[in-house]
Amino acid sequence: MTSSELTLSPSAAQRIHAIGKAEGRSVMLRVAVEGGGCSGFQYQFDLVEEAQPDDLRIERDGAAALVDEMSLVLLKGSEIDFVDELAGAEFRIRNPNAKSSCGCGVSFSI
Repeated sequence: MTSSELTLSPSAAQRIHAIGKAEGRSVMLRVAVEGGGCSGFQYQFDLVEEAQPDDLRIERDGAAALVDEMSLVLLKGSEIDFVDELAGAEFRIRNPNAKSSCGCGVSFSI
């Protein structure tokens, strides 16, 4: 499986750049899927400065997201997005593999 099976939206790339600029350092968004949440799996987002040896790198406009191989299986065909709505601003996964998700969009089932 390749990183091209997961994409980074323009708004997510812009937000990663903005965070790095505000913090005065280069950051990447680490995305992982873990067991748990109200629907079975949940997304985990972290900002990191370095990749792990088994990370796959997804890039857009010079911004990068990192995903481990195990999580990529559950994220195949997904888009990492950033939304800024009245209810709040957050990174969000648009996952075509999710059969259902909770109201907050952080957990899902396959």
